[in-house]
Amino acid sequence: MAASQPVRRLQWAGKTTEEILACYQPGKAPPLKVLEVLLELFNTLHTSLEKTVSHKTRYERAQFLRRFFRDLKAKAGFNTIPDPRNLGQKHIHAMVQVWQKEHLAPATIQTYLSFLRGLGMWMGKHGFVRGPAHYGLSLEEYQRHEYAQRDKSWSAAGVDIDEVIERVCAYDRYVGASLRLINAMGLRRKESIQFRPFEHVLPFSETGLPLDRKTVDRYVRIKGKGGRVRFVPLDSPARLAAVDLAQGLVCNQDAYLGDPVNDLKKNLRRFDYVLEKFGITFRELGVTAHGLRHEALIEHFEALTGQPPPVRGSGDLPAEVDHAARQAVSELAGHSRIRSAGAYLGQSVAMRRNVTNRPSSAGMSIKDQDRAQRPPMTGDPVQF
Repeated sequence: MAASQPVRRLQWAGKTTEEILACYQPGKAPPLKVLEVLLELFNTLHTSLEKTVSHKTRYERAQFLRRFFRDLKAKAGFNTIPDPRNLGQKHIHAMVQVWQKEHLAPATIQTYLSFLRGLGMWMGKHGFVRGPAHYGLSLEEYQRHEYAQRDKSWSAAGVDIDEVIERVCAYDRYVGASLRLINAMGLRRKESIQFRPFEHVLPFSETGLPLDRKTVDRYVRIKGKGGRVRFVPLDSPARLAAVDLAQGLVCNQDAYLGDPVNDLKKNLRRFDYVLEKFGITFRELGVTAHGLRHEALIEHFEALTGQPPPVRGSGDLPAEVDHAARQAVSELAGHSRIRSAGAYLGQSVAMRRNVTNRPSSAGMSIKDQDRAQRPPMTGDPVQF
């Protein structure tokens, strides 16, 4: 974790975090000042994994925590803002009631509780933030599911993918090209906009992958969340066509796919605007751009196994086949953990059996939960 630690102020040199915080005594130091110190010390760190979080997460977490403490006085009726180290259950209960009155979405409240859980961990209060039921929230509504409960792909919603993308291309060629890449390779929105159609297409010899993984001559290099790099083979007409379309739009060999007159932030906004204009929302068509990513990953699973995934009502696959296919889907999606594939594929029968037969995962680390969910491998592993 040493390499992940944020740069500290000069006057903090040689001091531990405990010694630094001891300089800001509760009741004497302004609470919001203490919060800024905590953010400066810990906001770059992930709450459960040994890595740093993205700039987006840092910004959103910091903005929320600042607003949370101000709202304790402005909205929840407390006379004073508490020192973050003296935050109690009564404060969280009060703010949950405020969020409910404001009709915030369950996913938003879960994110807020996650941010508060991180704050508790920074102060050494592990387990400080309880589950949704403790705060009077419906467990079924507010508990996030690790596995997909429904198929979020465009085809499942009855959307004609090619027809919709063609209409988008006619209106905005850059956004249309991004949708083609997402549909062909399962990219995230931001990954498609930051894609360099010439610079990121490499011969296999430049990927650094072992020779036994070579399937085609050319690969696409994608840098995703957490700086993780993955290589997607150009092994289908759809992937080749998506890359050719992108290459025909950029103005030079080093250019990104997004409109060159805009920066990344404006291109992301433009992407969202165009999709809303064409009704690509849950409210109108019942899908989002992310549903194309689901489409690509589900199709990849079907190509590897010959069966649809559980989220599409498939039967029971042999555990080793299901495990190998989920590993491949996770790699294509740019995730570091195999269990992440469940967010697109659903939970298999073998996984449900494992969950039923093993002890509760409460208190287990992420890595231990991953190990517990891996099916036993018998014989030689299946190669895809």
